[in-house]
Amino acid sequence: QVQLVESGGGVVQAGGSLRLSCAASERTSNNYVMGWFRQAPGKEREFAAGISWSGGAIYYADAVKGRFTISRDITKRTVYLKMNSLKPADSAIYYCAARYGDGVVPGLSEYKYWGQGTQVTVSS
Repeated sequence: QVQLVESGGGVVQAGGSLRLSCAASERTSNNYVMGWFRQAPGKEREFAAGISWSGGAIYYADAVKGRFTISRDITKRTVYLKMNSLKPADSAIYYCAARYGDGVVPGLSEYKYWGQGTQVTVSS
């Protein structure tokens, strides 16, 4: 069983930055792919960014490309999502997810393990 714990959410003004963290349990390995998803009120959960533990594959959704950066620290088993130039439209609950495999894919059903989420609110 893989356990994921997110942190780093909060309230920020438009144009500001936040860094989210996702700490993974010891069962994750280089064969896992980590993803960040988000869900705004009344909307479906959507893919934001993903990275393989090996670091060889990174993928961003168009909505965040150029503003968000995903990275990982293998020694800490932690994945980060640095969010810059935040907009009110980025307000959502952000979830960390993990899938066993070697491809970064955007589909929710591909990810078996999920964290509980962290709230990000961007004020205008």
